[in-house]
Amino acid sequence: MAWRDSRRNRGRLVLFIASIILGIAALVAINSFSENLQKDIQNEAKSLLGADLVVQGNQAAPDSIKMLLDSLNAEKRSEAIQLFSMAYFPKNGGTRLVNVKALEGDYPFYGNLATEPKEASRTFRNGQKALVEKTLMYQFGLEAGDSVQVGKSTFEIEGYISSTPGRAGFAGAIAPLIYIPMNHLPATDLVQMGSRVFYQYYFKFDETLDVEKMADERIRPRLREGSSLGYDTVEERKEELGAAFEDLTGFLNLVGFIALLLGCIGVASSVHIYIKDKLPTIAVLRCLGAKGNQAFKIYLIQVIFLGLAGGFLGALLGSLIQVFLPLVVADFLPVQNVSNDISWASIGEGMITGLAITVLFALLPLLAIRRISPLRTLRASFDEDTTQRDPLRWGVFALIGLFVFGFTWIQTGDWRSFVFPIGIGVAFLVLTGIAKLLTVLVKKYFPRNWNYIWRQSIANLYRPNNQTVILIVTVGLGAALISTLFFTQDLLLKQIEMTDAGGQPNMIIFDIQTPQKEGVARLTTEFDLPVIQEVPIVTMRVDAVDGMTKTERLQDSTSNVSRWVFNREFRCTYRDTLIDTETILEGEWHGEVSEDGTIYVSIAENIADNLDATIGTKLTFNVQGALIETEVASIREVDFTRLQTNFFVVFPKGVLEEAPQFHVVISRVADEKQSALFQQELVQTYPNISVIDLTQILKSVEDVLSKVSFVIRFMALFSILTGLLVLISSVVLSKYQRIRESVLLRTLGANKKQILWINALEYFLLGALATMTGIGLSAIGTFLLAKFQFEIPFAVNWIPAFIVFVVITGLTVLIGMFNSRDVVRKPPLEVLRKEV
Repeated sequence: MAWRDSRRNRGRLVLFIASIILGIAALVAINSFSENLQKDIQNEAKSLLGADLVVQGNQAAPDSIKMLLDSLNAEKRSEAIQLFSMAYFPKNGGTRLVNVKALEGDYPFYGNLATEPKEASRTFRNGQKALVEKTLMYQFGLEAGDSVQVGKSTFEIEGYISSTPGRAGFAGAIAPLIYIPMNHLPATDLVQMGSRVFYQYYFKFDETLDVEKMADERIRPRLREGSSLGYDTVEERKEELGAAFEDLTGFLNLVGFIALLLGCIGVASSVHIYIKDKLPTIAVLRCLGAKGNQAFKIYLIQVIFLGLAGGFLGALLGSLIQVFLPLVVADFLPVQNVSNDISWASIGEGMITGLAITVLFALLPLLAIRRISPLRTLRASFDEDTTQRDPLRWGVFALIGLFVFGFTWIQTGDWRSFVFPIGIGVAFLVLTGIAKLLTVLVKKYFPRNWNYIWRQSIANLYRPNNQTVILIVTVGLGAALISTLFFTQDLLLKQIEMTDAGGQPNMIIFDIQTPQKEGVARLTTEFDLPVIQEVPIVTMRVDAVDGMTKTERLQDSTSNVSRWVFNREFRCTYRDTLIDTETILEGEWHGEVSEDGTIYVSIAENIADNLDATIGTKLTFNVQGALIETEVASIREVDFTRLQTNFFVVFPKGVLEEAPQFHVVISRVADEKQSALFQQELVQTYPNISVIDLTQILKSVEDVLSKVSFVIRFMALFSILTGLLVLISSVVLSKYQRIRESVLLRTLGANKKQILWINALEYFLLGALATMTGIGLSAIGTFLLAKFQFEIPFAVNWIPAFIVFVVITGLTVLIGMFNSRDVVRKPPLEVLRKEV
């Protein structure tokens, strides 16, 4: 009977599964991509690290550690020094803050530096030559053979770098790389007092050696005792990258899951409309002796086969999409080429998921079949059988809830991710409530004096077979996703732009040595730039907290002092006043050394917990070998989001003036042209000095955010398309009801043009209300993010929201009208004969 009944309705039945195909496709594509990425990380872990072992830190290895490293009997070894510096390009006078990596040896031992030309990765090591990341080459219009000045040395550009081991593509937007040979680093004169230098020691061992075991037994204990260095092995890099990209794929899965949930609503809506149309047939079956459960099973069998078909088609489409998905997220991957093997596990999971959600969400309207009365054959208005409460519906709701929570946990493996389905559930409830409220208000305050066409369009919002709730929920949630993306991106960019408003500093000049201080200040004023701050900086380390040293802390597992504070190199300053980014939370500010010689320092609240420090805590600092005893006198709240010098620890005047130090100058430029001219002169006069320019930071942030937003928009597209498919299926399945209404209107004198206008206005109202509801919900969500997550002022740019409104509303009208063609094509007599 299920097979026979489907003969005349198979085209309509296909629409049941159309709304879940995209959701299943998204999940299969993401799971397949995740499986292939994890496999590639496992297979290419050595290439991602470039070595079997790397020892690294912000200090050069002391002699004791060098002796240990020499005793490891490595087959090959290589060293690298990384630091930030300004690069100057004589070809066009361009300057840019870059990440300079001086390399010695044959690193990488596994994989390669992907360069153009290919041989440049080898030939640049033989002479005063450099490799420049391709983002820099494109930005400044450079070619191989041009030159770049790094510090006091000028290098010939041998070629450009397209990828390096384990480096994601978007990193080039933040700090582009320049490789130079290690033996030419001293001539650049970049390694000076205060320079942030990162040292790396790479090793390759015999394949038979258990590097992980050797590192745990020989290297870890020595590094923890007497050095701030750390190490990384291939196995550790696998775990780190695996964990990082589990988060990425988990996020993508959750976004895809939204499309699947929208499809579930489409299934429930479609089955509801289909069963409503089948009520006369079911009533006849009951008259012929069929039991309610038998009728229920007939249509459940149809739904089961549809669920299998939807899962299969979704899995097939997802397997095709996963071929292109790596291209979408390529900038965030350390693997250059992700394999696109078919994942049978993901396909199987997609098919099972498609069947499960189809049956679960179809059960809600299907359960009413069991109560259909034979009296419906005599009284079409008899609806007591379907309006009674059914306890089994609560059981179905419980199963749906368990499925959503279980599926979320399987996809993310984190119980905290339950916040996601709860949030989506709240959004569904809010959108549904708004839609219900809208129908009530429209019905109650119906504009009876309006034009006939408008009255008919508005009446369709609450008449039987209306689509108000389903469209506001599906299209509204899709619009909310897209709008939230635009709002959040604009909010973050505005927060950066705010630091460039109202005369705030937007340029930091750092790594200024003491003899250069007056010259830099003079050059700054020559370019009409204000010297807003001139800040001395002294590097030091924590030697003891309340008398407890690093060694004692390692032996005391009960201490609340974080171990990393002993390894960190603190950059501190001294002054006698607070600045506008600081507020005293506890204690008292001391700007000078007390009369009894006690040195009172002020610490930021961000570091107080890590030091387990309160007012009165004794801190001993090692300043270039000299120990200084201090006492915490105050704890400050510091706004680290401002582009100026902020410090964890501030000393009073009269203590550090004679200590080795370097300086930072804070200034403000009026525009990019002034900034470029000043940086050109500064870099040529003082090659070791670097500049952080807010205008360049803003461009980098915009570039990174645009890459992130593209990925999110791509995933949100599944939700939007699913919502539109739900719209199509809802329109087509209710088409027969619309034809009957059209015939009645035409019988009463309405023409085709009026009917088309009625339908167009109805879909415009539905699309507009759905999109406006989604945008309003996204504005509320963005406000909550700004206030509680980012802790920044809330402001909305309504231009992207207007574009979202126009596009989604326009699509709703177009699809609605396209599927409404038959409404006006059917002659009235043809429909009336069928009704009789």
